[in-house]
Order: sequence, then structure tokens, then C-alpha cells
Amino acid sequence: MRTERIDMIEVRNLSKRYGPRVVMDDLSFAVRPGAETGFLGPNGAGKSTTMRMILGLDRPSAGCALIHGRRYAELAHPLRTVGALLDAGWVHPKRSGRNHLRWLAKAGGLPATRVDVVLEAVGLTAAAGQRVGGYSLGMRQRLGIAAALLGDPGVLVFDEPTNGLDPEGIRWFRWLTRMLAGQGRAVLVSSHLLAEMPLTADELVVIGRGRLLAQCPTAQLVAAADGGTLEDAFIELTRQDIQYTSGVAA
Repeated sequence: MRTERIDMIEVRNLSKRYGPRVVMDDLSFAVRPGAETGFLGPNGAGKSTTMRMILGLDRPSAGCALIHGRRYAELAHPLRTVGALLDAGWVHPKRSGRNHLRWLAKAGGLPATRVDVVLEAVGLTAAAGQRVGGYSLGMRQRLGIAAALLGDPGVLVFDEPTNGLDPEGIRWFRWLTRMLAGQGRAVLVSSHLLAEMPLTADELVVIGRGRLLAQCPTAQLVAAADGGTLEDAFIELTRQDIQYTSGVAA
């Protein structure tokens, strides 16, 4: 159990501008330990940009994103502190799944024994020797999740982690995140699968056009739909922030 640790993410007054275009607008929220937090918003809301700034991949125009009270670049052991899946497609296609993880472990100063542990955890032991270029999208997602778990971190960040997973894989990931949160870790999951959120997320952060629209317990947002679903509540909350609408043929 990890309940004695204080693993959390804090986003403080985060802003990001590209010239005149505002991507993030004074965004603040926190992801507490021992909970899974769902990160929701319409396309273009700024979810991926926020996650990249949390992980030090993009520089904010103002504000900061902190893990354990420090910026990612200030962490002494980044892979032991935070694990992330942002893009499952960046792995070299000619490298085997096992060698990819071995390379990450060596670069991060992690014991090589962790490689087989995480391969088994994500169900890729039998395919570990195959080249990643031959993996299905679902297998690449599982490999990305394995990489996130490699350092046994207390903070996990997942961007659309169930893309390409079949129903069994989605159920497995649901179990995985609940287990990780139950161990006292802070888990942030961005997803467009709104039906999954009431099954997994303890809290929700909803943004639109880079602004915070809501942070509350999942049940509270569902209740706001007045007998409807999370999808109904989400659409009503973000109605003014979508960047396009779908027409209906007459």
C-alpha cells in the first residue's frame, strides 16, 4: 500500500498562448492521491496540452504544473515519480516490446527486472519478443501502459488509454486504474468514453477552451443531469465551448 505517500498533481493558473491564440486560460485543478480523476473536455479543449505541460514537454506561458510540489524537470527520479501514456505510436517499429522497455529502464536507472513484471501485468509476455511494428493498436496501448508502470510511480497520467482496446481490454484497464488508485496513487485519465467515467473515476475535471468548467465528484456531475447521464451533463456543461456542431439532415 502507498497511502503514506502524498502523490498528487497540482495545476496552478496554467496558461498557454501561441501568438494571439489562447490554448489554456488560467487553469487550476488538483489530482489527489488515492483517487482516479477523469479529465474531460470537447475536442480542442486543451486536455493533451495540459498533460504535456504537466510532464514538462510544453512550456506554459504563465502558471505552473507540479508533481509532488515540483516541476517535472526538478524531479530527482522522474520515472519513479510519474508514469505517463500520451502517444502509443512513438515506439521504434523495429524494436521488440521487451527491448523498448529495457531501453527505458536503463535510461531511467530502473532495475531490468521491472521489464518482465510490467509485461506480465499488461498481458504482453507472449508478444514481448515481437517487433512493435507488428503490434495491433491495442497491443501498442498495452505496451505504453507497461512503460508508464515501469518505475512503479505514485502518479499516473493517461491520455485516451483505451483507444484500440477491445471490450476485454477496456474492462482490464478499468480494473487496473481502480487498483492503482486503491493503492494510494494519483491517477489522471483523459477519455472521450464518457460511459466509462462513472465506472472508474472518483472525481472529474471538465475543461472547455482551456478554462476550468467543473471539478467535482463524478456522482455530483451526473446528478446535475436531472435524471440523465454523464453524457447529458457533459454536453450541457460544454455546450458553449465546442468548436463545431454536427448538422442533422432534413
